[in-house]
Amino acid sequence: MRVTFLGTGSAMPTGERFQTGVLVQENGRTLLVDCGSGVLHRLQQSGVGYERISTVLLTHHHLDHVADLLPLMKARWLAGEEHLEIVGPQGTKALVDDLLDVHEYMQDKLDLQVREVVAGEFSVAGFDVSAYETRHSLPCLAYRFGDLFTFSGDTEAFAGLANFAEGSAILAHDCSFPDDVDVSNHPTPETLGTALAGREIGRVYLTHLYPHTEGRHDEMLESIGTHYDGDVRFAEDLKTISVE
Repeated sequence: MRVTFLGTGSAMPTGERFQTGVLVQENGRTLLVDCGSGVLHRLQQSGVGYERISTVLLTHHHLDHVADLLPLMKARWLAGEEHLEIVGPQGTKALVDDLLDVHEYMQDKLDLQVREVVAGEFSVAGFDVSAYETRHSLPCLAYRFGDLFTFSGDTEAFAGLANFAEGSAILAHDCSFPDDVDVSNHPTPETLGTALAGREIGRVYLTHLYPHTEGRHDEMLESIGTHYDGDVRFAEDLKTISVE
């Protein structure tokens, strides 16, 4: 499996970090998880391109995770592609319908299939996926792809999600702010390290990074390391990881 971070930023993107998007590829199958602002451009920079994205899996419906969804639809239509499947938590159909109501000229341009999922197991784009409900300000799902890759989506750090991710070769986890920011719905390094303590995970990549984290990576890693002694690194846009 190949996992490519297309966007590792947040609702306040930086010049180096676009909004959320993760590309999962295995044995000719390709799946885009989330589609925030800038992801369409990162797809081109990655060499994959929007033409190969026929399925999008959404963790939730905040703007920094769906902003490029309609631009992706338009780009695929203009490129002569005819189909797009959009899968996500409850409310995904209403989201897509509302986008098309605003931009009426895009209605019926693609064969759109919209599917809503809940916590549990399902298949999408040929991948077997497990979903787990996170703790966020909107309904949000974390996704696990067997023992290879888990993506937290947006969430506070808590034991249930750490248990869900345990045994993964790679965990990409929200770590939006350093410890001195008072925040809910997202973790800080201390809360993340505490939640992960004692868990067996191959490697953890920190993502969904607000500008507040710039220049503070070392202290954030040190804070996590106070509680969790595993391999923790910062995700970067366009970084690809091979997972076996």
